[in-house]
Amino acid sequence: MAVISMKQLLEAGVHFGHQTRRWNPKMAKYIFTERNGIHVIDLQQTVKYADQAYDFMRDAAANDAVILFVGTKKQAADAVKEEAERSGQYFINHRWLGGTLTNWSTIQKRVARLKEIKRMEEDGTFEVLPKKEVALLNKQRARLEKFLGGIEDMPRIPDVMYVVDPHKEQIAVKEAKKLGIPVVAMVDTNTDPDDIDVIIPANDDAIRAVKLITAKMADAVIEGRQGEDSVESVEAELAATETQADSIEEIVEVVEGSNE
Repeated sequence: MAVISMKQLLEAGVHFGHQTRRWNPKMAKYIFTERNGIHVIDLQQTVKYADQAYDFMRDAAANDAVILFVGTKKQAADAVKEEAERSGQYFINHRWLGGTLTNWSTIQKRVARLKEIKRMEEDGTFEVLPKKEVALLNKQRARLEKFLGGIEDMPRIPDVMYVVDPHKEQIAVKEAKKLGIPVVAMVDTNTDPDDIDVIIPANDDAIRAVKLITAKMADAVIEGRQGEDSVESVEAELAATETQADSIEEIVEVVEGSNE
């Protein structure tokens, strides 16, 4: 059984692409049709590619890969943080700092500074410092936590990077490619898929869609690390709700109905 059903994808709005005028022609083979100026993603392909992405993430995790979840736009920030933490991995969900991967030694110095400030608070150093200096340190810590908190304990450059919206995260993707780090990504109709190693054709702008796909990738990591039994099974639920009529033609009917 597929790790994500077509019904789940449909309910989360994964099929809605961008306006046709904003498309990237390289995504043509992943598009089923166009309705009212909006491209409709072929969810049969999304099901297939989501399975491939799941297997890739699971196998990487089984080999103790360090995995970095990246998604800095507001629709992705919460899901990226929650699912990375749930799967015991790392994340960046605010602005990507140029050189995060390609200038790792400098980033590590900033992370060390963050840890130093935290230690100063814990060991009582703050209590003997002037209030003004403490305020400045707290401000510095807040900024460092915002941008680097999700990779504070990341032991090394990641082995795999999962990305929500590589069109927005182009700098992150370029750094990963430069270092030979494979990229798994949700790819919408406005994105160039060529730089993505494992693509998941999907709406990367809807919160529910991002949550659904990202949660499944986190499930894959958990399964890879702990075994299949550690992931809550939803097969019974899917069997109860899946219908034989669930098809790409039915999706078009729903899309047309929603646009009337």
